[in-house]
Amino acid sequence: MISALLLILITILLPPVGVYAVAGCGADLLINICLTILGYFPGHIHAFYLEYIYYHRKEQAEQGQFAEGPAPGVYSDNVQTGGRGYGTMGDAAPAV
Repeated sequence: MISALLLILITILLPPVGVYAVAGCGADLLINICLTILGYFPGHIHAFYLEYIYYHRKEQAEQGQFAEGPAPGVYSDNVQTGGRGYGTMGDAAPAV
């Protein structure tokens, strides 16, 4: 797994590569490529936003807290769940 510091360095040089690392190939990557073509800094803002959401949700999930709704403007399930994938967020809740 890519460490956060390495991911930030990659994102500074090439924002779409940083987005691909956390979101994979999908709508978020396409949006970031378009924003990077339109201007270097809009691509950075979008990439760092996705990375922030990814690591924030990952930290919340590790503490047993789960986001109530989807983050606005994020289309990747991997980012929305903090890398937990499909169905694993509900599995982490303790059984009663």
